[in-house]
Amino acid sequence: MEKLSEKEITSRLKELPGWEYKNTAICKTFKFKNFKDAFSVMTRIAFECEVQNHHPDWSNVYSTLTIRLNTHDAGGITTKDFKLAQSIEIIVNN
Repeated sequence: MEKLSEKEITSRLKELPGWEYKNTAICKTFKFKNFKDAFSVMTRIAFECEVQNHHPDWSNVYSTLTIRLNTHDAGGITTKDFKLAQSIEIIVNN
């Protein structure tokens, strides 16, 4: 899997509202009504991560979920990260 250029990353981020390029990763913070809702979405995301064999760096504090994606093996951001980010958006918005 090849690392994307900054230009490619910036272009692809236009399709993912709220996602940002920071410190060698694409990231987004999601806010939920409460901890239960945040954890429920995290569980659904975890199953999708297993399917894609790609796992985020993430943190959860009460109703806030922060997700950072990059491909460690490639040393940066790849198409795998954007594919997972798109899947995360679908999960969060359904």
